[in-house]
This record gives sequence, structure tokens and C-alpha cells, in this order.
Amino acid sequence: MTGYDRNDKIFVGTIVLVHAVFFALAMHYTRIYMGDSFEYIYEALNIKRYSFFYSGNPAMPIVPEYMTQRQPGYPLFLLAIYLFAVNNWIVILLQNVLSVFNICYARKMLMNIGFRKKYDWLLLLLVVAYPAQFINANTIAPDILLQTFTLVYFANFVLLIQRKQLKYAVFMSLALIAGMLVKPVFYPFAAVHLFIIIVAAARLKMKLQRPMLAAILPLCVVFAYNYWNYTRTEKFHFTSNQAFNASFYYYSFFVQKYGPDSANIFLSRERRVYDLIPEYKDRYDYANERGMQLLSQNFLPYLVFHLKNSARIFIEPGKAEIDLFTGRLTYGRLYSREQTGFYATLRNNGWGGMGGYVQQNPSILAVLVVFIFNCVRLIGLFLFFSARGINRGVRFFAFLLFAYFAVAAGPIANTRYFLPVSLLAIGCAVVGFVYKAEPNFSSE
Repeated sequence: MTGYDRNDKIFVGTIVLVHAVFFALAMHYTRIYMGDSFEYIYEALNIKRYSFFYSGNPAMPIVPEYMTQRQPGYPLFLLAIYLFAVNNWIVILLQNVLSVFNICYARKMLMNIGFRKKYDWLLLLLVVAYPAQFINANTIAPDILLQTFTLVYFANFVLLIQRKQLKYAVFMSLALIAGMLVKPVFYPFAAVHLFIIIVAAARLKMKLQRPMLAAILPLCVVFAYNYWNYTRTEKFHFTSNQAFNASFYYYSFFVQKYGPDSANIFLSRERRVYDLIPEYKDRYDYANERGMQLLSQNFLPYLVFHLKNSARIFIEPGKAEIDLFTGRLTYGRLYSREQTGFYATLRNNGWGGMGGYVQQNPSILAVLVVFIFNCVRLIGLFLFFSARGINRGVRFFAFLLFAYFAVAAGPIANTRYFLPVSLLAIGCAVVGFVYKAEPNFSSE
């Protein structure tokens, strides 16, 4: 981006204004906490008071799962504020500032692959039409911070391809490390990262010794972090969430296959067996083995179910998140035995039940608008991946990131799990429309 012109002022001013509106709404509705928020807050306060990386209540008996359930990145972000004042509204304000930065940084990065300022209107439209960005900025949750590191990771890959300088591979590794220490969803990507850097270095005709050092750095951090967890829990692992999710993913599958009552019985039984195992490392191993057993018993139907829900994340409008933000929905109702959401209503009553659903859910009209723009974004992504003027490596890497986060979310395909790559998806979609409008343009 050269200079700071009128287009930049309009773009930044609009983004700041929208964030200010959502911040005001957050202060009005006061729904700034999600189900996991207090675990991050506990860990930040435990670090501050006791230098203890633990996401549980320190007044209660120590539970090994809480030692590794939340990675330290976001609690340390909270701690940077809590050192001065334990005030979560300051956290929310800074997350809004970080969200503004993310959007502007994404715009600047997109200019390296063909974005033009005259298409700011389309970029703004798709960003504003995705309220998850602003809802998560006003929630005590790590997703905006993870989005920052994902953007930095992708931007430095683009610079590595275009400028052929090793330092960008190093920056990629550092961004990946920071991201996986914010949320564990990113840590398996360390193995993919190794492959990406080696292939990129080979295609750019670099000597492989130094790129290899940059490539293995995230894996070294994974092993070091796993060992630290081993010294605290006697289990060499990255996160306790991994074992729990091994069974939880099948809950949604059984809801669809057998109904919510049977699924609730299944999950309660699995948790009861898990809780009766006295040693943490044995509990962890049991949960992983049970997850593999369930997969082998339901491999093909579960695979279809998982991939179908993974694909849904690209158009998911996030009605539950909107209703939670405005207070029309509580977490108690969200996770109640009686499922009354859109997909549950459609599954149980078919399209004939949609009339009553709309009457009880006035937010559905706004959600429909979000859904329509998500479909526009999806069309733009198809145009992006078919645009020959964009470097194939960049297109492949973008596809890899989107597919990775979608598959990682699986049945839990809500907007929060897509947020790390949502701005990338919006930006790539806009670039796709740019290349459709100007087919002779090339960024290579």
C-alpha cells in the first residue's frame, strides 16, 4: 500500500465505525462471555497470582485436565491487561482494536495477490455482512488473536513465494508457533508446515539446510510443550481437549443417526466411564482409544457426516452466536436436551416446521442476509481458485488452510471455528471477483 489516501481513510473509518457500533451493543447486552471464557480468565489470574498455568478454579481440588486444556497464549494476552487492571471491558476494547488491525492487515496483504482499492466497497460489504467478526471481537475468547497469527502466517507465505527470501519462512514458523499456543487447533499443522516450507524452498531453488531449520521449528516447540505437559501430568501430549473431543464429535453424529435422547445417553455414559478412571494418563489413553474404536465401527457413515458438516462451515451464518450475543439464547438452552435450532427443526419437522421456527426466531431474517452473502463469498472463492493469474502455490496454500480448518471443525461447524481464516476467505473471494472483472490482470 503506497501512502495513505482517501480510500484508506474511508475504509478504516468504516471499519472503526462498525466496531464502535458492536462495542456499544456489547455494552448494552453485556453478553461478552462464552462457555470457555472463565477457563481462560482463571488461567490468566492463576499465572498472575501463583505463576501456575492452570485453567481451573484454584480453590477446588486440582484436576490434571485443566493443566493442559487451555494453551497459554490467550491467558498471557489477558494477563498483559490484568497486570494493570482486572477489567474485561478493557480486554474487549483491545480486541476490537486488534480486529480493526486484522481487517486492515488483510486488505494490505491482499494487494500482493491482485486486490485493488477500487474494490474496497465489495471487501467492506462482505466483512460487514459477516457479524461473527465483530461478535468475537466483543467476546472473551481467543479467536480474534488466533486470526491475527493466521493472517501473518498466510501473508508471509505470499511474501516467501514472491520475494524468495528465507526470512519469510522464519516469520511463518513464528506465526504458526504463536497460533498453536493460542488454540490447539493449529498444532497438527506443524507437520504440514514442514512439508510446505521444504517444497517451497525446493521450487524456489534454495539450499535446504536453513529452510529445514525454519520448517522444523514449530515441531520442536510442539515436542517441547508436550514434554512440559508430561512433567506436570505424566502424559506426553499437547492438550487434554484432544481426548475429550475424540468422543464428543460422535455426539452430533449420534444425534442425527439415533436422535438426541440416545445421543445424550451415549455421551453421559462415555463421560461416566471416563470419570471413573483414577489416573489422568489412563483417562486420556482410554478416550483416544475409544474415539478410534467408534471411528472403526462407523467409519464410512461418520466420514460422510464429518465432511458434510465441514463443508457447511463455508456458508454457516452463525445464528446461535448472534442470538447468544443479543441474549435471545443462553448456553443452557443451547446445550439443553430439547433441541429447537434450525437444523434440529429441519431434521425433526422438515420444511413444514419452518413457519413456526421463523415466528419464534425473528433474527432469522438477518441470518438469511448473512447466509446470502456467505454464498456470494463462496462463489468468489471458486473464482479465486480458478484464476490463473494468481500464483498456483498461493491458491493451493489458501485452499489447504481453508480445508484444514473446515475439517478440524467437523460437526462443530460454527462461525467461531471458521474465524481464523474468515478474513482470508473474504479477501480471496473479493480477489476472485477482481480477476473475473479484469481477466487480463495478473499479479505474478
